[in-house]
Formats: sequence, C-alpha cells, structure tokens
Amino acid sequence: MTAPTTGPSPAPAPGQRSWLRDHSELGVCALLSALGVLVLTDALTMHVDITQRGPVGPRTVPVVVGAGLLLVAALLAVDVLRGGRGQAETGEDVDLSEPADWRTVLLLAGVFLGSAVLIEPLGFPVAGALLFWGAAFALGSRRFDRDPLIAAVVSLVAHTVFDNLLGVPLPGGPLMGVL
Repeated sequence: MTAPTTGPSPAPAPGQRSWLRDHSELGVCALLSALGVLVLTDALTMHVDITQRGPVGPRTVPVVVGAGLLLVAALLAVDVLRGGRGQAETGEDVDLSEPADWRTVLLLAGVFLGSAVLIEPLGFPVAGALLFWGAAFALGSRRFDRDPLIAAVVSLVAHTVFDNLLGVPLPGGPLMGVL
C-alpha cells in the first residue's frame, strides 16, 4: 500500500496544453456576450417619449447592435468549440518575441482618462487638443513646435463639425465666448 502524495500535481508534458489555453478565444465570446447584454439592456430600458420619435426610434440601432454582438459571440463560440483557431499575427512590423510596451499603453490610458475628466470644466476644444497632443506624444512624436498646433486645429474642427454640422452638442467651455 502506497501513501498518498501531498506535492503539487504534475505539470503537463511539454507537448500538452490545457483545455482553456486551447480555447482562449472563448474569452472574446464572453466579452462580446457581456457587451451585447449591456447594450440590449440599456436599449430596452430606455425611456422614449412616443410623441417625439419618428418611424425609427432611438432604440432601433442599439437593439440591432446588441443582437449582432450576441449573434457574433454565439457563432464564434461554436467555431471555437468545433476546433476553429484564429491565425497568429504574421505582420512584418510585429515582433511577437518582444514584450508589450506598457509605458505607451498606460500613457494613452492616462491621456484618455484625463481628457474625459477635463471635458466638462474646460470644454471639448481644450480637452480634445490635450487628448490629441497627449496621444501623439505617447505614440512617440516629439515635435513640440508643431504637435500642439495640429492638435488644437483638429480639436476645433471636430468640435465645429459635431456641434454645428451634425447637431451633437459638445461642451464648449470657457473658450467658446472668445471663439
């Protein structure tokens, strides 16, 4: 009679992989499903005044998008469970042996969150210019003579297009009395 071992379970052989690792695309399915449910829930619980809507109400597009997300998630899950695999990146400009550049990712996330916080007090033109300039800096541009000017022009053009041409009101901030 042998005594039970209390050590860790043996590691899989070098050629074996775990089931979850072989089906990692199911994580994308879960994310798409969660987004689909969120979009559908928001769309179906939206308060709509029946007298203010036209032939296609404000719920139509979110319902179609949410249903599409759920459909794609289900089709992808079926494909993965039947053995389908995504192709590995083969782009010549991508070196898969290099680690991720977390500094750039964190800088971009910080710039995005900063602009989201500043958009209400400073308005879209200023927050957008900081967003565009910060993104250019995070992605490697060091042209301090040109980048702020380009960011300001792009932000003002975007504000004008959205606010005046498309009718999407964006906060103007304190500069809108001057401009």
